[in-house]
Amino acid sequence: MNRYVRPVSGTLLRRLALTSIIANVGIVVTGGAVRLTASGLGCPTWPRCTDDSYVTTPEMGVYGVIEFGNRMLTFAVGLIALATVLAVLAHRPRRPGLLALSVAVFLGIPAQAVIGGITVLTNLNPWVVGLHFLASMAVIAAAYALWRRIAEPDGPTVAVVPAPLRALARVTTGVVVAVLVVGTWVTGSGPHAGDHGAARNGLDPETISQVHADGVFLLIGLSVALIFAFRAVGAQRAFRAAIVLVAVELGQGLIGFVQYFTHVPAFLVGTHMLGSCLVLLATLSVQWSTRERRPVAPTPRTATPTDAEAVPATA
Repeated sequence: MNRYVRPVSGTLLRRLALTSIIANVGIVVTGGAVRLTASGLGCPTWPRCTDDSYVTTPEMGVYGVIEFGNRMLTFAVGLIALATVLAVLAHRPRRPGLLALSVAVFLGIPAQAVIGGITVLTNLNPWVVGLHFLASMAVIAAAYALWRRIAEPDGPTVAVVPAPLRALARVTTGVVVAVLVVGTWVTGSGPHAGDHGAARNGLDPETISQVHADGVFLLIGLSVALIFAFRAVGAQRAFRAAIVLVAVELGQGLIGFVQYFTHVPAFLVGTHMLGSCLVLLATLSVQWSTRERRPVAPTPRTATPTDAEAVPATA
């Protein structure tokens, strides 16, 4: 390493990773604000804002400002991810797995931006809009994995709960993913299209909302089961993580029911999007709590024989 470049501390590295998580959650919320204010086509093309300009123009009004502002935030999130990659490269000693995770987060941001561009070019096709949201969830998951990995030692991974409970945690994670996917279908069938002329996905809002609610009930049931199961085996860290997960799910479920019965007001829809991010993070926390990494065992040193051992004794 160049002697003029100072190594990056593990503390700074973890703070950057946490900042990346927060920034990616923030871009989900601001992206929701674009849709909820009907500003999705505030910049009617991509990568330019108009056919003649990369930036918004006065004629485009507040809708153009909102959409263009969200695009600019993507660059800020990308710079944080790039800083994290550079910090990983500067960290000493090199840590296995950190570079791959940080690069995955960094590359996920332009990939997500491209999907956002396709969303604009397809006039806010609801299926592409849903994919745009799910891509953000994938980036958040990678950023969380990086944040947790930085704090771990580099030894082998060891399970701290029995195999059936690890399987139950994985099933719960799978149900969370399914609930998020179906949630995008509910959004695609509802009134907040991102633009007054954007198409809907054609699904019946009441039917798909019921499917989504059924998935949420299943998720809460599985999560409550995790609480009792972790308590039974004395896995305190996993037990606490499962309690947080259920609390977040109940809050998210309450918001979902209130927004449904109040005809999906924009503010509650935006809050629900933030809640989706929190549910994902709480689920990942449970997943991480079922295992831990042990410190790397010290390399045995080769014993050096003493003079008495090296020279045979004479009578």
